[in-house]
Amino acid sequence: MSLDISHKPNYFMFAQLLVRFIESHLPVHPNTQLKIPFDQLQHLFQNDLAATSINLEGILNITNEYKVETLSGDQKLIEFYQIDHEQLNLTLDLNAQAISELLQGKPLIIPDATLQE
Repeated sequence: MSLDISHKPNYFMFAQLLVRFIESHLPVHPNTQLKIPFDQLQHLFQNDLAATSINLEGILNITNEYKVETLSGDQKLIEFYQIDHEQLNLTLDLNAQAISELLQGKPLIIPDATLQE
């Protein structure tokens, strides 16, 4: 007897949700550091507990590949991220050039899902 697991995490969907959250947050708070509490992430990820725990690193690896075209070439939106399990926060250090270009209306360069492993 075998049991097929039907629930497969959609890392790209969650990465897209996180990036859209960052985009909507920037006009109000155009800071290079963004701290997101886990309860807010859980709400953002539609209460998927795995997305805010064991799958978070995989989601962030994809999110880390989003870029913005700048005069200096394509710049990653996220320069660094830190998962703080004690304080239950996700801290994102954002690229200042990428933020500036996004706020001026430049589109995001989305990673190709077919090239990801």
